[in-house]
Amino acid sequence: MDLLDFSDCKLYFEEPLPAAAESLIAQAAREYGSATAEIALLRAHLMAPENLTVLVGLYRYYFYQHRLEDALQVAERAMQLSGRHLGLPVDWQQIDECQLGCAAANSFGLLRFYLLALKAASVVLLRLGRIAASRDRLIKLAALDSRDQLGAGKLLEVVDEFQGNDASTAHSKPVLNLAAT
Repeated sequence: MDLLDFSDCKLYFEEPLPAAAESLIAQAAREYGSATAEIALLRAHLMAPENLTVLVGLYRYYFYQHRLEDALQVAERAMQLSGRHLGLPVDWQQIDECQLGCAAANSFGLLRFYLLALKAASVVLLRLGRIAASRDRLIKLAALDSRDQLGAGKLLEVVDEFQGNDASTAHSKPVLNLAAT
């Protein structure tokens, strides 16, 4: 399946959003960098707790504010919600190609969103220094995306290049440290 083909699919941001929640997201964008931006996003989340646009706004806010634990929780919540709508197992490790095909037939755009949320969680875990947990997700994503259209395989190569498990290579290779400071 071509994960870059967006023809004939509905995307997460096309879901209707209550006008008040949409207004709060716009307010958060205007006030980015101030404490009121987070409050606006949280109020939007209270109004539309299962709307993926709101979750994306929260994820981006937390990620760019270096609040990585919060960003990870939001990415996992986005996976939970989109996975439920797609009929995917709660545990991302249990997803197989057959389930992926059924999910694609249900909503290709939502499936792509789910896979990108899995990748986002991997990136956050890298930044938190939880390399093994990140690698597990990247390995699964690379196996599901055999043409590496989402870039998980390339990211995994970079992680592996910097993470030498062999003691003889530890001196010649830099250690990957993406943890926020």
